[in-house]
Amino acid sequence: MTESLTLPCPHCAAANRVPAARLAEDPRCGACHKPLFVGAPLALDEAGFQRHLRLSSIPLLVDFWASWCGPCRAMAPAFAEAAKELEPAMRLVKVSTEEAPALAAALQITSIPTLALFRGGQEVARQAGAMPARQIVAWARSR
Repeated sequence: MTESLTLPCPHCAAANRVPAARLAEDPRCGACHKPLFVGAPLALDEAGFQRHLRLSSIPLLVDFWASWCGPCRAMAPAFAEAAKELEPAMRLVKVSTEEAPALAAALQITSIPTLALFRGGQEVARQAGAMPARQIVAWARSR
């Protein structure tokens, strides 16, 4: 039997089941029919982060950032570039610590930018500090 993965839609948040073998074939949402992967990080609020964390069968790579943070702004294009390379093996998302301070506190995000990798709803790795795209990709793949 083919393994099936669950993916929240980046557009309407509907949960979708996708055969693992077809993940790279531009799967679309069953509800809104838009692509499940957009080749760019998703901006999520706390509720969106919790939904993706709870429902996603693929790893979630999160960039915790703030608009006032120079290194965060400098790393944003590199994180976007990494999304093009890492999708659909993992979902890349951005969470603003300004807009989700309770989440940042609960996860003990003490410096930004901070990358955190989640698998099966659990954090498996964390790295603080800005990185170029190739380093983001290598770090995420090695975890």
